[in-house]
Amino acid sequence: MKFKNVTVIAKSNVYDNGKVTSRTLLFQDGTKKTLGIMMPGRYHFNTAASELMEALGGTARVLIRDTDNWITVSEGESFSVPADSSFDIEVIELFDYCCSYNV
Repeated sequence: MKFKNVTVIAKSNVYDNGKVTSRTLLFQDGTKKTLGIMMPGRYHFNTAASELMEALGGTARVLIRDTDNWITVSEGESFSVPADSSFDIEVIELFDYCCSYNV
């Protein structure tokens, strides 16, 4: 995955005592993505905007609010979360990801 003509926000986004980190990319058309990693563990995230989370490496299980089933996501797969929602993620193997917003 390569991106051209982006602005990178150098300061990292850090969650759960450094177990989840990302950097923000801003595109000329106004869109935003984050690139990050999650260490093995279980985490909860709220969403303001809709999100598309693409797995670049690793494996995780995901439970999106108002759904009943956990899904497993590995490299090359993705999942979507609606705006004003949340999801739980259980990282089984170091999870490298790209998150796109308002998709």
